Amino acid sequence: MNYVQQIFRQFEELRILVIGDVMIDSYLWGSVTRISPEAPVPILNVQRREQRLGGAANVALNLQSLGAKPILCSVIGNDSEAEKFLRLLEICGLSRQGITQSMHRITTVKHRILAASQHLLRIDSEMDKLIDEEEENDLWQKIEILLPQTQAVIFEDYDKGVITKNLIEKTIQLAQKLQIPTIIDPKKRNFEYYKHCTLFKPNLKELKEGLKLDFENNNLEAIKEAVKILHQKLSAQYVMTTLSEKGVLIYNEQEMHHIPAHIRNIADVSGAGDTVVSVAALGVALQLPPKLIAELSNLAGGIVCEYQGVVPIPKERLLAEALKTLGESV
Repeated sequence: MNYVQQIFRQFEELRILVIGDVMIDSYLWGSVTRISPEAPVPILNVQRREQRLGGAANVALNLQSLGAKPILCSVIGNDSEAEKFLRLLEICGLSRQGITQSMHRITTVKHRILAASQHLLRIDSEMDKLIDEEEENDLWQKIEILLPQTQAVIFEDYDKGVITKNLIEKTIQLAQKLQIPTIIDPKKRNFEYYKHCTLFKPNLKELKEGLKLDFENNNLEAIKEAVKILHQKLSAQYVMTTLSEKGVLIYNEQEMHHIPAHIRNIADVSGAGDTVVSVAALGVALQLPPKLIAELSNLAGGIVCEYQGVVPIPKERLLAEALKTLGESV
């Protein structure tokens, strides 16, 4: 068994806490053969319906697909959509022990309307106000119990209100005390609150918005300078920025690596960030070298874009490509 195979075997020994906004990804698949006589819009003849776990729950599915044991912590509503969400957890073999329900929130659903491979429309049912003090306390009680049982913590932030500044600070403080790494997939609202995290993973848009900087997306030197500024601002151990078709950039005080993207037949970029942060968290938990963390994450993010819809990364496919691409270099 070579080094890459050993890494993938070690994934199975890891328990990862995933804190963040969960949702249902709902799909209507069909065909369009005519335009409505009522308005200039296509008529979709529905052929298939599907509901999948989304948001932070998709991160949990990615971790599970890679062999790790995810523990999901979030707040959902107390509505019919929540019942569907909990049922999906059960079907997927995921625990609900970290899920708290609230009478004051609705469960987020993203409805996607597709004709063949064409994405026609998305309809979101959600609320994005911050959870209140009671909801935060309920969630914190679960985190406080579950976190010590894990080897890493992921914050999967979709700006839907589950993650608060207070929750971030308390969780990172407890994780530091227990020497458990924290991995962040940020959004705009909480961007600057993740101080002293282990790995911070913005995409290029989030990097520019979070630092209020403007530069061309292909200006690699400007990106590197922005990453250094962010690293210092957050006192993070690593900053790993995803650059879409330009690959991934990872930085700490000792080293910086730019990993170019692999050529892919892109079907759908939805959920790619979830896959990248999942692989990165497993790499951090195993204390892999930063360049290898970025290489594996970059590979995984590219592979999952070849699939239609939000899906977890297939472990065997990632292992096969890692052996072929990285086998000789690690």
